[in-house]
Amino acid sequence: MNGQLHNKNSNLTRLSQLDIGQRAFIVRIEGGRQLVRRLMSLGLRQGSEVSVLQRRGRSVVVACAATRVAIGSTIAEKLLMKSVS
Repeated sequence: MNGQLHNKNSNLTRLSQLDIGQRAFIVRIEGGRQLVRRLMSLGLRQGSEVSVLQRRGRSVVVACAATRVAIGSTIAEKLLMKSVS
């Protein structure tokens, strides 16, 4: 799967492709209601700003507000992000 999307959303990147220290907003979650609810319970929702703290392969640890969350590669692939300018 390509990290950069090539269509009308070409400025979006998957969370799994972001570098350590990079900040970005969650623009879209490519998943069903159960995934959206699970992420919301962790404090992650569309519009949330996250900062990548650590990477392990395609899995990442992010900070959102005062919370740190580890996100596995499968979910990290489903989160479309827009970098903070």
